[in-house]
Amino acid sequence: MAMPPVGIIGGTSVYALGLDTEERTINTSYGTALVHLSQWGEREIVFLARHGKGHQVPPHRINYQANIAALKQLGVLEVLATASVGSLVEYFQPGDLVLLDQFIDFTKSRPTTFFDGGGKGVVHIDLTEPYCPRLRKIIAGQDWQSLSCRLHPNGTYICTEGPRFETPAEIMMFKHFDAHLVGMTNVPEVILAREAELCYLTVAVVANYAAGISRQPLTHREVVDTMAKTQANLLKVILSFIAQPFSTEADCSCRTALREMDQF
Repeated sequence: MAMPPVGIIGGTSVYALGLDTEERTINTSYGTALVHLSQWGEREIVFLARHGKGHQVPPHRINYQANIAALKQLGVLEVLATASVGSLVEYFQPGDLVLLDQFIDFTKSRPTTFFDGGGKGVVHIDLTEPYCPRLRKIIAGQDWQSLSCRLHPNGTYICTEGPRFETPAEIMMFKHFDAHLVGMTNVPEVILAREAELCYLTVAVVANYAAGISRQPLTHREVVDTMAKTQANLLKVILSFIAQPFSTEADCSCRTALREMDQF
C-alpha cells in the first residue's frame, strides 16, 4: 500500500528544503487553494503557504476552509503546521520551538467550521486533545541534541484576530488565562483539521516576547529575522515529521473524529 502524502502548512522557510515542486491550484467547495507538490524519498509532500505567495494574505483573510479541504482532497492524512508566535512567559525564549497541545480562541470574524447547518448539518467536534497526541509524542520523543535551541513538548496558544499586534493590557489578560504563546493563524485551522479527520500538529517558533514583556516595540521585521535564524532548526523538525513511519491504524482519535456523524 502506497503511503499517503504528508501535508506541510507554513511560510517561506519550508522552501529551503530545496525540493523541486509542482504548483497546483485546488478547487474546493470553499474556494481555491494553492499548493506545491514535491517528493522526499518515497513520501509525497503537499506544501501549502498559509499566507499565499509573497506573504500577501493577512491572518484574518486566509481561506482556512479551502486550505484544509484541499489537503483532504489530495489524500493527506497527517499535517505539520508551523507558526510564528510571541511569548507570554520568560520560560519560552525567542528562537525556541514549541509543540502546541492546547489553544484558546480569541478570533472574531472567521468561519470556524465546515458544518454550518443546512445540508451538512451541525457537528459539535471534540477538542479535548486538539493537536494529534500521537504525532506530538513521536516528535517530542526524538533526540534533538542537534538543535541549537530548545524544543518544548507542550504549550498553550492563544489566537487573536490580527493583523495588529496585541496591547500590553491584552497580554496581561492572556497571562491570567495561563496561556504561554500568542499568534494569529492557528485558529480555525486546528479546528477544521479535526473536522476533516486529519492528524494535525503545530510546531510554533517563538519569534519575540509579546507586548509589555518585550523591552522594545514589536515589529514584523523582528519576526522575520527570528524565523530566518531558526530556519535550520525548524527544517530538522519538518524533515523528521516527513520521515516518521506512516501508521495505517493510528492510536489516536483524529481520523475517526466524525465516526458518529459520517459527515465529511
